[in-house]
Amino acid sequence: MTRRYFGTDGIRGSVGTHPITPDFMLKLGWACGRVFARQPEVGGRPTVIIGKDTRVSGYMFESALEAGLVAAGVNVKLLGPMPTPAVALMTRTQNAVAGIVISASHNPYQDNGIKFFSAQGTKLPDAMEQAIEAELEKPLVVVPSDRIGKVTRVADAAGRYIEFCKATVPEHFSLRGLKIAVDCAHGATYHIAPNVLSELGAEVVSLGVQPDGFNINAGVGSTDTAALSELVRESGAVLGIAYDGDGDRVLFVDRDGSLVDGDELLYIIASHRLHRGEADAGVVGTLMSNLGLELAIESLGLEFVRARVGDRYVKEMMELQGWTLGAESSGHIICADLTTTGDGIVASLQVLLAIQDSGRSLGELRAGMRKCPQTMINVPVTGKVELRGHAGIASAVRETEAQLGDRGRVLLRPSGTEPLVRVMVEGEDAGQVSSLCAALAERVEAALAS
Repeated sequence: MTRRYFGTDGIRGSVGTHPITPDFMLKLGWACGRVFARQPEVGGRPTVIIGKDTRVSGYMFESALEAGLVAAGVNVKLLGPMPTPAVALMTRTQNAVAGIVISASHNPYQDNGIKFFSAQGTKLPDAMEQAIEAELEKPLVVVPSDRIGKVTRVADAAGRYIEFCKATVPEHFSLRGLKIAVDCAHGATYHIAPNVLSELGAEVVSLGVQPDGFNINAGVGSTDTAALSELVRESGAVLGIAYDGDGDRVLFVDRDGSLVDGDELLYIIASHRLHRGEADAGVVGTLMSNLGLELAIESLGLEFVRARVGDRYVKEMMELQGWTLGAESSGHIICADLTTTGDGIVASLQVLLAIQDSGRSLGELRAGMRKCPQTMINVPVTGKVELRGHAGIASAVRETEAQLGDRGRVLLRPSGTEPLVRVMVEGEDAGQVSSLCAALAERVEAALAS
């Protein structure tokens, strides 16, 4: 069955443009309620958890989803603004049949979307997404009045999640004496991350903790770390931590203001676990992971496997390999021995644990991995594009690969969340990589426009 609405990470788009509209969300809530209610493990009236980030449109979609769910006979528990991984956690601990997150992650406030978690706190299987789409084609019918669901709010959700995050590090772990800058992107971690770090003893200087519904990810957060770099240098912090709008991504900034990306963070965590005798046979990256990460992981004596881009595919590959650690360059880091999905706060604590255990700085720990020059250019597109079978694009890629020889890579990938084709070139010479990527992006754009 071809999916009309679900992408690689739920449903996402511009607010007010179908399907990101109140009427569709009402129908979506009803369709989800119908599917979730007939899961084999459901006993009695099922409950669905709803959390959201700080976008102004979240209020509108929360109400619409809530109405649809209760119309299908499902109870609802509202968390309010909470990080995506917190919704996954609460779905499990509240014995809910599913969790829903209203968020467009790192996108600007004009966008919004819906993510789903199963009762186990994992991404929904494809079969369940297809079942929801099938229900969307049916007329909405409200259950009898005595079966309409009820809605409650979970008042202590933030406190529960803060305690969970702190419990992912050893009891003796302390951040006392460290000044840490944290950027919450005016998003869902604004009332969580600073408290986690301060309760573990750190002196916290905060940025992006005043959401107004419109400023999420605007010049702050993991997609724009310039302000955090400046704060780190000005405040004298030992490092900075940047989360994205819904808290499932994290990037670091070193004391000199330089960015430390998801590849480097994965290397640091994997190396630390190896030295503690806790490493698996290998770790999972993606097609976009830097070649330097692969070489560094292999130098540790570990295996490195690439998955398709998208945290759900990273998790699937981790399960296939039987490993507990995987990540994307963008900062989606999954520690499956600690939680069920990518969690920016949990991952950041693992990096801080590596720093504290080793007695070395972030800069010293990242030095074990040498990144290969990599350039990526986003080419805007209209609608979905099919790159395979496009003769002009295939020819451009072959010519670029020929110039790189066996010391580089080329990757073209349509974004699963934005109307873009990502053009990536990687090699040993930064100047060559940059010029080849620019030329290839121009040819891809021209080919798609013709």
